[in-house]
Amino acid sequence: MTADGATSDSAAANPTGARSEPVPLVNIANILTVSRLALVPVFLVALFWADGHDTLWRWIATAVFAIASITDRIDGDLARKRGLVTDFGKVADPIADKALTGAALVGLSLLGDLGWWVTWVIIGREVAVTLLRFWVIRHGVIAASHGGKVKTLLQALAIGFYLLPLGAWADVPRWIVMGAALVATVVTGLDYVVRAVRLRAAGRAKVGA
Repeated sequence: MTADGATSDSAAANPTGARSEPVPLVNIANILTVSRLALVPVFLVALFWADGHDTLWRWIATAVFAIASITDRIDGDLARKRGLVTDFGKVADPIADKALTGAALVGLSLLGDLGWWVTWVIIGREVAVTLLRFWVIRHGVIAASHGGKVKTLLQALAIGFYLLPLGAWADVPRWIVMGAALVATVVTGLDYVVRAVRLRAAGRAKVGA
């Protein structure tokens, strides 16, 4: 996603995205993050318009959700490659992600399109992981795993499938994708618990050494 050879050379020389000068708070990565957060109420209005099952408005809601989901990938890549990582972005980015996913899941459950138990499993996992982050924050940060990225992708695809007004024929494909998302959600959640416990134990061992 580089514009020219010079940008590519810079990224290669500085793979961590670190910058010698202060990173401005107002940058393209943070703007995209805030835009994603701002799209959440727009998405909800489109989802619930005309009793929530109007074909046109469901397509609009799906489009808004897709655009917001795409910005999640773009802002993260920009922040890392161009050295635009800020404390604000570290906090705002996961909030925007959870707000969008949570709004979609709760909205679909309120409309009767998705079982509440699915919504609670996914939201419960995200809340638990957030609490674990606070639990180990003074010992270090647990890096995002490949499984976590797969989980995020599967959740977005599954939610998009449920948003689309495809009719009853899509029930089986919807459940297959959502089932895969649920498995990834639970497995990566358990993996996070294990890594959090290990990180905390290692941190306490260093303090006691």
